[in-house]
Amino acid sequence: MDPPTPAADAREVAVVVPAAGRGRRLGGTPKQFRMLGERPLLVQVLLLFEHHPMVGHIVVAVPEAEVPAVTDRLRAEELGALTAVVGGGQHRQASVRHALRGVPDPVEVVLVHDAARPFVSAAQVQEVVQEVRTAGAAALAVPVADTLRRGADEQFGDTVPRDRLYRMQTPQGFRRDWIDKAHRRAADDGERATDDVALVHRCGHDVSIVPGHRRNFKITTPDDWALAQRRWTTWVDTPDRLRLRTSESG
Repeated sequence: MDPPTPAADAREVAVVVPAAGRGRRLGGTPKQFRMLGERPLLVQVLLLFEHHPMVGHIVVAVPEAEVPAVTDRLRAEELGALTAVVGGGQHRQASVRHALRGVPDPVEVVLVHDAARPFVSAAQVQEVVQEVRTAGAAALAVPVADTLRRGADEQFGDTVPRDRLYRMQTPQGFRRDWIDKAHRRAADDGERATDDVALVHRCGHDVSIVPGHRRNFKITTPDDWALAQRRWTTWVDTPDRLRLRTSESG
Protein backbone atom coordinates (compact mmCIF):
# COMPACT_ATOMS: atom_id res chain seq x y z
CA MET A 1 0.00 0.00 0.00
CA ASP A 2 1.19 3.49 -0.83
CA PRO A 3 2.43 5.87 1.87
CA PRO A 4 -0.05 8.38 3.28
CA THR A 5 -1.17 11.06 0.86
CA PRO A 6 0.75 14.34 1.31
CA ALA A 7 -0.97 16.90 3.51
CA ALA A 8 -1.54 19.15 0.49
CA ASP A 9 -4.01 16.58 -0.86
CA ALA A 10 -6.11 16.92 2.30
CA ARG A 11 -7.73 19.96 0.69
CA GLU A 12 -9.37 17.54 -1.73
CA VAL A 13 -10.93 15.30 0.96
CA ALA A 14 -13.98 16.16 3.08
CA VAL A 15 -15.80 14.20 5.76
CA VAL A 16 -19.54 14.61 6.13
CA VAL A 17 -20.94 13.61 9.53
CA PRO A 18 -24.75 13.39 9.84
CA ALA A 19 -25.51 14.03 13.52
CA ALA A 20 -29.10 15.26 13.48
CA GLY A 21 -30.71 12.08 14.80
CA ARG A 22 -32.70 11.98 18.01
CA GLY A 23 -31.43 8.58 19.17
CA ARG A 24 -34.89 7.32 20.10
CA ARG A 25 -33.74 3.72 20.59
CA LEU A 26 -31.16 4.85 23.13
CA GLY A 27 -33.45 7.33 24.83
CA GLY A 28 -32.60 10.45 26.83
CA THR A 29 -30.05 12.95 25.56
CA PRO A 30 -29.25 12.38 21.86
CA LYS A 31 -26.21 10.10 21.83
CA GLN A 32 -24.01 12.42 19.77
CA PHE A 33 -24.14 14.94 22.63
CA ARG A 34 -23.52 12.48 25.47
CA MET A 35 -20.13 12.48 27.16
CA LEU A 36 -17.75 9.74 26.06
CA GLY A 37 -14.68 10.13 28.16
CA GLU A 38 -13.95 13.83 28.62
CA ARG A 39 -15.84 15.10 25.55
CA PRO A 40 -19.18 14.61 23.79
CA LEU A 41 -19.35 11.62 21.46
CA LEU A 42 -19.60 13.89 18.42
CA VAL A 43 -16.42 15.74 19.39
CA GLN A 44 -14.52 12.47 19.96
CA VAL A 45 -15.50 11.30 16.46
CA LEU A 46 -14.52 14.59 14.84
CA LEU A 47 -11.14 14.69 16.56
CA LEU A 48 -10.03 11.57 14.68
CA PHE A 49 -10.65 13.34 11.37
CA GLU A 50 -9.18 16.61 12.66
CA HIS A 51 -5.88 14.82 13.31
CA HIS A 52 -5.94 12.82 10.07
CA PRO A 53 -3.44 14.15 7.50
CA MET A 54 -5.62 13.08 4.58
CA VAL A 55 -8.69 15.06 5.67
CA GLY A 56 -8.95 18.78 4.98
CA HIS A 57 -12.61 19.55 5.61
CA ILE A 58 -15.32 18.45 8.04
CA VAL A 59 -19.00 19.27 7.56
CA VAL A 60 -21.45 18.34 10.32
CA ALA A 61 -25.24 18.22 10.11
CA VAL A 62 -27.06 18.67 13.44
CA PRO A 63 -30.65 19.50 14.45
CA GLU A 64 -31.50 22.95 13.08
CA ALA A 65 -32.14 24.39 16.52
CA GLU A 66 -28.75 23.17 17.76
CA VAL A 67 -26.62 24.73 15.00
CA PRO A 68 -25.48 27.83 16.97
CA ALA A 69 -24.69 25.91 20.18
CA VAL A 70 -22.89 23.09 18.39
CA THR A 71 -20.93 25.56 16.26
CA ASP A 72 -19.73 27.33 19.40
CA ARG A 73 -18.83 24.02 21.07
CA LEU A 74 -16.84 22.78 18.10
CA ARG A 75 -15.04 26.10 17.67
CA ALA A 76 -14.02 25.88 21.31
CA GLU A 77 -12.29 22.60 20.42
CA GLU A 78 -10.26 24.52 17.81
CA LEU A 79 -11.09 22.10 15.02
CA GLY A 80 -9.08 23.52 12.15
CA ALA A 81 -10.69 21.23 9.57
CA LEU A 82 -14.24 22.23 10.54
CA THR A 83 -15.73 23.87 7.46
CA ALA A 84 -19.42 24.12 8.31
CA VAL A 85 -22.13 23.11 10.77
CA VAL A 86 -25.47 22.89 8.96
CA GLY A 87 -29.04 22.06 9.86
CA GLY A 88 -29.91 18.45 9.19
CA GLY A 89 -33.06 16.94 7.75
CA GLN A 90 -35.89 14.73 8.93
CA HIS A 91 -33.83 11.58 8.28
CA ARG A 92 -30.21 10.59 7.75
CA GLN A 93 -30.31 10.78 3.96
CA ALA A 94 -31.63 14.34 4.06
CA SER A 95 -28.95 15.32 6.59
CA VAL A 96 -26.21 14.01 4.31
CA ARG A 97 -27.74 15.90 1.39
CA HIS A 98 -27.79 19.13 3.40
CA ALA A 99 -24.18 18.59 4.52
CA LEU A 100 -23.00 18.03 0.95
CA ARG A 101 -24.01 21.60 0.17
CA GLY A 102 -21.41 22.76 2.68
CA VAL A 103 -18.52 20.89 1.04
CA PRO A 104 -16.17 23.39 -0.67
CA ASP A 105 -15.44 23.27 -4.39
CA PRO A 106 -11.83 21.93 -4.35
CA VAL A 107 -12.98 18.67 -2.73
CA GLU A 108 -12.79 15.58 -4.92
CA VAL A 109 -13.37 12.83 -2.33
CA VAL A 110 -16.23 12.81 0.18
CA LEU A 111 -16.41 10.44 3.14
CA VAL A 112 -19.67 9.94 5.02
CA HIS A 113 -19.25 8.77 8.61
CA ASP A 114 -21.79 8.01 11.32
CA ALA A 115 -21.58 10.27 14.37
CA ALA A 116 -22.14 7.18 16.53
CA ARG A 117 -19.05 5.24 15.39
CA PRO A 118 -16.15 6.40 17.58
CA PHE A 119 -13.99 3.30 17.14
CA VAL A 120 -12.84 3.64 13.54
CA SER A 121 -9.07 3.86 13.11
CA ALA A 122 -7.01 6.34 11.12
CA ALA A 123 -5.63 3.49 8.99
CA GLN A 124 -9.14 2.44 7.98
CA VAL A 125 -9.98 6.00 6.96
CA GLN A 126 -6.74 6.08 4.97
CA GLU A 127 -7.61 2.85 3.15
CA VAL A 128 -11.06 4.11 2.17
CA VAL A 129 -9.63 7.37 0.79
CA GLN A 130 -6.97 5.53 -1.19
CA GLU A 131 -9.50 3.12 -2.66
CA VAL A 132 -11.82 5.96 -3.65
CA ARG A 133 -8.95 7.60 -5.49
CA THR A 134 -8.40 4.33 -7.37
CA ALA A 135 -11.93 3.00 -7.91
CA GLY A 136 -14.27 5.93 -7.32
CA ALA A 137 -16.17 4.52 -4.34
CA ALA A 138 -15.40 2.34 -1.32
CA ALA A 139 -16.80 1.46 2.08
CA LEU A 140 -15.81 -0.40 5.21
CA ALA A 141 -17.63 -3.68 5.82
CA VAL A 142 -17.24 -6.93 7.74
CA PRO A 143 -18.45 -10.37 6.63
CA VAL A 144 -21.60 -11.59 8.35
CA ALA A 145 -20.66 -14.28 10.88
CA ASP A 146 -24.05 -15.15 12.35
CA THR A 147 -26.49 -17.69 10.94
CA LEU A 148 -29.32 -15.84 9.20
CA ARG A 149 -32.88 -17.13 8.83
CA ARG A 150 -36.10 -15.68 7.50
CA GLY A 151 -39.04 -15.61 9.84
CA ALA A 152 -42.76 -14.85 9.92
CA ASP A 153 -45.57 -15.27 12.43
CA GLU A 154 -43.02 -16.07 15.18
CA GLN A 155 -41.74 -19.07 13.21
CA PHE A 156 -38.36 -19.59 11.51
CA GLY A 157 -38.24 -20.03 7.78
CA ASP A 158 -35.42 -20.72 5.35
CA THR A 159 -31.78 -20.22 6.29
CA VAL A 160 -30.21 -17.41 4.29
CA PRO A 161 -26.75 -18.30 2.93
CA ARG A 162 -24.30 -15.86 4.48
CA ASP A 163 -21.64 -16.26 1.79
CA ARG A 164 -20.86 -12.86 0.30
CA LEU A 165 -23.04 -11.05 2.85
CA TYR A 166 -21.50 -8.05 4.63
CA ARG A 167 -22.41 -5.85 7.56
CA MET A 168 -21.88 -2.27 6.37
CA GLN A 169 -19.87 0.26 8.35
CA THR A 170 -18.59 3.79 7.83
CA PRO A 171 -16.81 5.73 6.57
CA GLN A 172 -18.19 5.23 3.11
CA GLY A 173 -16.28 7.20 0.50
CA PHE A 174 -17.08 8.47 -2.98
CA ARG A 175 -15.95 10.70 -5.78
CA ARG A 176 -17.56 14.02 -5.03
CA ASP A 177 -19.46 14.14 -8.33
CA TRP A 178 -20.82 10.60 -7.79
CA ILE A 179 -22.24 11.26 -4.33
CA ASP A 180 -23.63 14.65 -5.34
CA LYS A 181 -25.43 13.14 -8.32
CA ALA A 182 -26.69 10.18 -6.28
CA HIS A 183 -28.32 12.46 -3.71
CA ARG A 184 -29.80 14.77 -6.34
CA ARG A 185 -31.34 11.81 -8.14
CA ALA A 186 -32.70 10.31 -4.93
CA ALA A 187 -34.29 13.63 -3.95
CA ASP A 188 -35.83 14.11 -7.40
CA ASP A 189 -37.21 10.55 -7.47
CA GLY A 190 -38.28 10.38 -3.84
CA GLU A 191 -35.96 7.43 -3.19
CA ARG A 192 -34.89 6.44 0.32
CA ALA A 193 -31.98 4.19 1.22
CA THR A 194 -30.35 3.07 4.46
CA ASP A 195 -26.88 4.17 3.37
CA ASP A 196 -25.03 6.09 0.69
CA VAL A 197 -23.64 2.97 -0.99
CA ALA A 198 -27.18 2.07 -2.04
CA LEU A 199 -27.73 5.50 -3.59
CA VAL A 200 -24.47 5.37 -5.53
CA HIS A 201 -25.27 1.82 -6.70
CA ARG A 202 -28.55 3.10 -8.12
CA CYS A 203 -26.53 5.40 -10.36
CA GLY A 204 -24.68 2.41 -11.81
CA HIS A 205 -21.37 2.74 -9.95
CA ASP A 206 -19.47 -0.11 -8.33
CA VAL A 207 -18.34 0.29 -4.71
CA SER A 208 -15.19 -1.46 -3.47
CA ILE A 209 -15.11 -3.39 -0.20
CA VAL A 210 -12.50 -2.25 2.33
CA PRO A 211 -12.13 -4.67 5.26
CA GLY A 212 -13.62 -3.22 8.41
CA HIS A 213 -13.35 -4.32 12.02
CA ARG A 214 -16.03 -5.50 14.46
CA ARG A 215 -14.70 -2.91 16.90
CA ASN A 216 -16.16 -0.20 14.64
CA PHE A 217 -19.75 -0.71 15.80
CA LYS A 218 -22.51 1.87 15.76
CA ILE A 219 -23.86 2.96 19.12
CA THR A 220 -27.62 2.40 18.94
CA THR A 221 -28.92 0.81 22.15
CA PRO A 222 -28.25 1.28 25.88
CA ASP A 223 -26.11 -1.88 25.79
CA ASP A 224 -24.06 -0.37 22.95
CA TRP A 225 -23.53 2.80 24.98
CA ALA A 226 -22.38 0.85 28.03
CA LEU A 227 -19.96 -1.15 25.86
CA ALA A 228 -18.61 2.02 24.25
CA GLN A 229 -17.93 3.58 27.65
CA ARG A 230 -15.99 0.53 28.77
CA ARG A 231 -13.93 0.30 25.60
CA TRP A 232 -13.21 4.00 25.22
CA THR A 233 -10.93 4.17 28.25
CA THR A 234 -8.43 1.86 26.54
CA TRP A 235 -9.12 2.80 22.91
CA VAL A 236 -8.42 6.50 23.37
CA ASP A 237 -4.78 5.77 24.24
CA THR A 238 -4.24 2.90 21.78
CA PRO A 239 -1.49 3.74 19.25
CA ASP A 240 -3.44 2.03 16.46
CA ARG A 241 -6.20 4.61 16.82
CA LEU A 242 -4.20 7.34 15.06
CA ARG A 243 -1.48 5.29 13.33
CA LEU A 244 -1.48 5.27 9.52
CA ARG A 245 -0.56 2.30 7.43
CA THR A 246 2.74 2.39 5.55
CA SER A 247 4.16 0.30 2.75
CA GLU A 248 6.30 -1.49 5.32
CA SER A 249 3.29 -2.44 7.48
CA GLY A 250 1.51 -3.99 4.49
